[in-house]
Amino acid sequence: MFTRITSTLLVAGLLATTAPAAHAQTTAAKKAAAAKKAAAAKSAAAKAAAAKAAAAKAVPATPPPAPLTEAQASAGIKEALNKGIIKAVEFASEPDGYNTNDEIHIPFPEDAILMKTTLSKFPGMNTVISTFETQLNRAAEAAAPKAKDIFLNALANISITDALTLVTSGSTDAATQFLRKSTEAQLISAFRPDIGAAVDQVGAGAAYAKMTSKYNRIPLITPVQTDLAAYTTQKAVDGLFILLANEEAKIRKNPAARTSDILKQVFGRK
Repeated sequence: MFTRITSTLLVAGLLATTAPAAHAQTTAAKKAAAAKKAAAAKSAAAKAAAAKAAAAKAVPATPPPAPLTEAQASAGIKEALNKGIIKAVEFASEPDGYNTNDEIHIPFPEDAILMKTTLSKFPGMNTVISTFETQLNRAAEAAAPKAKDIFLNALANISITDALTLVTSGSTDAATQFLRKSTEAQLISAFRPDIGAAVDQVGAGAAYAKMTSKYNRIPLITPVQTDLAAYTTQKAVDGLFILLANEEAKIRKNPAARTSDILKQVFGRK
C-alpha cells in the first residue's frame, strides 16, 4: 500500500516537472514558425518589388514629340480658323442667330436707354420697343454671310512666324484676336451698307424714327441722335468675333473638335 502511494506521488511529480518544459518547447516552436513565415512573406514582397522595378526599367520611355514645324503651325492655325469662321458665320446667319443668343444678342442702344424707359410708359410703345430690338438682330443676321469671304481672305495674311506664335499661345482665342486686328475695320466698312439697308428692310429704321420723334418732342429732354446703322454694325461684328473665339477655344481644349490630322498634330500636343 505504501509502495503504491509512493509510486503515484513520484509519477505526479515527474509530470509536474516535465509539463512546463513541454509547454515552453511548444511555444518556442510556434514563435519560430511564425518568424519563419514572416521572413518568407517579407522576402516574397521584396522579390515582387524588385521584379516590378525591373519591369518598369525594361519598358522604354515614350519619346517626346518632334518639335512643331512652322509649316505645321501655319497649316494648323489656318485650318482651325477656317473651320471656326464657317461655323461662326453659319450660326450668326441663321434665324435668331443673334436674337436668341445671350452672348451676341444686340440690345437696345446704350445711349437711348432713357428713351426706352420713358417711352415704355406711353400706351402702345412697349410693343414698338420690343419689336425694334428684335429687328436690330434681324438686320445683323441678314448681313452676317458677307463676313465669310472677308475672314477667309484674311487668313492669307497670317505669316508662318505669326502662326507658330499663335499655336503655342496660352490664350484660347489668340488667333481670333489676331484676326480681329487685321479684319475689324474692313468688316465694319463692308457691313455698314448692308446693315443700313437691312435696318430699313426689317422695319427697325421706321420703329426707331417713331420712337425718337415721340421722345424728342418731350419738353426739356435731350434729343437722342444714335447712328443706328453704326451701332448695329459694331454689335454685329463684335458678335462674329465672339462666336469665332468660342470655336477656336473648342479646338484648343476639346480633342473631339479636332476633326483632321493636322488639327490633332498641332493642337493635340502637351
